[in-house]
Amino acid sequence: MNKTVLAIFSHPDDAEFLCTGTLAWLKDAGWKIHIATMTPGDKGTAVYTREEISSIRQTEAAKSADFLDASYHCLGFEDVYILYNRESINKTSALIRNIRPSIVFTSSPTDYMIDHELTSLIVQTACFSCGIKNMEITEEAFEPVPYLYYSDPMEGKDKLGSPVHPSIYVDISNKMEIKEKMLACHESQRNWLLLHHKMDEYVESMKRFSALRGMEAGTQYAEGFRQHLGHGFPQDNILTEIQGILVINR
Repeated sequence: MNKTVLAIFSHPDDAEFLCTGTLAWLKDAGWKIHIATMTPGDKGTAVYTREEISSIRQTEAAKSADFLDASYHCLGFEDVYILYNRESINKTSALIRNIRPSIVFTSSPTDYMIDHELTSLIVQTACFSCGIKNMEITEEAFEPVPYLYYSDPMEGKDKLGSPVHPSIYVDISNKMEIKEKMLACHESQRNWLLLHHKMDEYVESMKRFSALRGMEAGTQYAEGFRQHLGHGFPQDNILTEIQGILVINR
């Protein structure tokens, strides 16, 4: 098995909120980590131009990825204009074929923001089609289909306010320090979220949610996931087989 994992989300800082504790465990187990975003976060500002904030946020994302010796990739789409179309599927498929991950983490299929929902759908298609020869891309097809895990939606609820319950919890109590440091790299977002969402305590909000998932799992801190188990995808939970990771199934 290729011990490579790809976390692909909509925007810089999404992975830090939702799965970098688990990525830290995978790194310790000898896995190569890749973190990718569909956009550079070009609209996450009330101060800078699109070009300025894109550069700032990609630099922040790469700095964060360095904590896991990870590679950072940006597919170059625009915030609020992520579309499920040929271009997005082909570019995402090309990235996955270049990296050849055995495990992929992505956004929840239902969330507060359409960017997250469409990213989830695009990544699902790109994973499923990684072995399809006649795609409109030059990157070589490969098998098998990667394990695909959906992270929690923000605040653990869908856009109608209903709770979304994970079926898999990963104990990240011993990885909270690195998760916190990685999120803190996204300095530009604290002020932006304060203005746009009236949300302060950027890191503390992440810790509170991780503590909530930890309480549900019977640990101090946890990250929650649901595995894609549709036809053609792996049916076993590979996370339970990786040394050092404590997985609690619900």
